[in-house]
Amino acid sequence: MSNIKKAFDHGKAFIPFITCGDPTLDLTKKAVIEMEKAGADLIELGIPFSDPTAEGPVIQEANIRALKNKVTTDHVFDMVRELRQTVKIPLVFMTYANVIFSYGAERFMKTCQEIGIDGVILPDIPFEEKEEFDGVCKQYGVDLVSMIAPTSEERIGMIAKEANGFVYCVSSLGVTGVRSNITTDIGAMVKKVKEVNDIPCAVGFGISTPEQAEKMGAQADGVIVGSAIVKICAQYGEEAVPHLSKYVKEMKEAVSKNN
Repeated sequence: MSNIKKAFDHGKAFIPFITCGDPTLDLTKKAVIEMEKAGADLIELGIPFSDPTAEGPVIQEANIRALKNKVTTDHVFDMVRELRQTVKIPLVFMTYANVIFSYGAERFMKTCQEIGIDGVILPDIPFEEKEEFDGVCKQYGVDLVSMIAPTSEERIGMIAKEANGFVYCVSSLGVTGVRSNITTDIGAMVKKVKEVNDIPCAVGFGISTPEQAEKMGAQADGVIVGSAIVKICAQYGEEAVPHLSKYVKEMKEAVSKNN
């Protein structure tokens, strides 16, 4: 049984994303602890990378700031080790194939297992190429989370059938970032997934307001928010924690209206 599924056991899940090391790893650590207290059900931790192709300017800049601080994958692993002394909710890494390749896929997944990382999301790995990671993920009990986009149409069933942990439904085309309007029929995407696999579906990309969170939460099992969280970190720096806590509380309440 995937540990990630626990995030969806108590109704609709709220899933924040944060870039590790922006502005510092110490702030990231405090933020994760407070976001759990504020109601986050699962947290995505971004490992900084120099070329995050799926990200819009907000998260790209966060990656640049973290890398300027010399944040390495090993530093992030050490932070998770410390977090796991108190944080109980599922944690997943959002990163890129190159980060794992350069670290060594087996060494990376083995460390994930040791420190209590429940899954990885690799936005630059298409379904057709996931084999090279899938085996090593399974070997170490780490869920490789599949993404489906509005353009996945015919492939949704195929991707869903082999999906682990949860399915990440991408709400809009293009890169991450706050959007004023989301027009994709998420309900239809979720329905296609559930036809072949009874797996939780969480929707992300572009969600930033409680209104959007409530609306998207009505159509999926969970709501993912990244850029809006990263913006708070950029705006308040070392003082960001209370602002993040307040935001997560509001968003969790909005998502929970669908329970």
